[in-house]
Amino acid sequence: MSGSIQRASADRQTLGRPCSDSEVDQWAERIKANPYRSYLYSYPHKMAYRELSPALPLKDLWRLEPAESYFLYMHIPFCGARCGFCNLFTLPDKRDDVHIRYVDALERQARQWSSIITGKPYARFAIGGGTPTLLSAELLSRLFYIAYDVMGVDKNSVSVSVEASPETITPEKLNVLKAAGVDRVSMGIQSFVDAEASAIYRPQPPKVVHQALALLTSYDFPILNLDLIYGLPGQTVESWLYSLEEALQYDPEEIFLYPLYTRDHTIVKPERIEREPDLRLACYTAARDLLSKRGYEQSSMRRFAKTSAASTVGGDKKLLDYSCQEEGMVGLGCGARSYTRDVHYASRYGVSRKATESIIADYVAAERYDTADYGIVLSKEEQRRRFVLKAILHSEGLRPADYASRFGTDLWSDLPELSLLPRSGLASLEDGLLRMTPEGFSYSDSIGDWLISGEIRERMERFVVL
Repeated sequence: MSGSIQRASADRQTLGRPCSDSEVDQWAERIKANPYRSYLYSYPHKMAYRELSPALPLKDLWRLEPAESYFLYMHIPFCGARCGFCNLFTLPDKRDDVHIRYVDALERQARQWSSIITGKPYARFAIGGGTPTLLSAELLSRLFYIAYDVMGVDKNSVSVSVEASPETITPEKLNVLKAAGVDRVSMGIQSFVDAEASAIYRPQPPKVVHQALALLTSYDFPILNLDLIYGLPGQTVESWLYSLEEALQYDPEEIFLYPLYTRDHTIVKPERIEREPDLRLACYTAARDLLSKRGYEQSSMRRFAKTSAASTVGGDKKLLDYSCQEEGMVGLGCGARSYTRDVHYASRYGVSRKATESIIADYVAAERYDTADYGIVLSKEEQRRRFVLKAILHSEGLRPADYASRFGTDLWSDLPELSLLPRSGLASLEDGLLRMTPEGFSYSDSIGDWLISGEIRERMERFVVL
């Protein structure tokens, strides 16, 4: 079917009825009026999770999982310090004995899960946090033992990614990563300007950052990713571009650009940011244009990569395919989320030190990890929305034909509001592919928030952050 015919079919109804051009314009104005509503990095968000009663046996969840390959994720919930913008599940704690007890529990969990989650190969393996490289070299090595020898990950056919921070990088730890076959190291920089880093309570003078990057790049990992944040207190477009230029000196294969979000339970409060002009969209646009000139392609609102990055990761490995919809996510560790097609589950979620310490203590003390007692059972509607959101917010886009094949229904009938995207110019619909335009990527957070279902939004609004 041609793009023009598909577009005409999509335009016939919006929100279940014909929609005028003026209504489309008004909708687009509302989307653009608030570009930074909410960062939709997962759907449904963890704040939609609740106690599952009765608890669900994991052997039943994974026995029925249709994904052809899995993604193993390990969560290390420790950092040197909590950044001012952070609302992730992490605890500032540098004590080695605490780390040892945690890795003991993670191995205990892995040994139980390895006999439950079987029959499918792992296509991806990532260690995140928190700050995994806060652990000693010996404990880092144990994590790879758990993945390869306990969980059965084949390091010769899996992409391996590890998160790091500048102040934790040492030759001993990088030697462990190199020996373990790590393909991608992702380092959170956020800013190369000392005053901006200090404003978000990030303990990393620029000198330390440059030293860490010089050491890291000497190991020549296939993929170096650097994270930067725009919209920081006191930041200008000029200082933001300075940080970006500093990052580009190290020739990273990937760069992730994150807008600053603050919440009432983060150290830097929303009212602190609201006192300054909101330069986030201007910073984003300037960075996007600069990266385009330097040969980086945009694959989402946040990810920019060299064209060679996709072929570089894995090197000579024969990597398995893994769905962008991220089903078959096996999350080991306290704070990690696991995704099957029907159920998402995790440990409980907290931000305060007291809550996080208590949740980690319960995890470390547990003897059994073979049930899901906290999460969400996805209705068919939520499965459809998740499929759509994970596709359209990335450059791969969404094919209505793939949607019909997956769910047996028509995309435009199930979600007629999607036709607002191509009609407003925020997406294109050509040759059977719905994908964001460059302008649409700019408003991904607003569009993602708009597509959240009423039920999930209500659950999130009722959630109490501990």
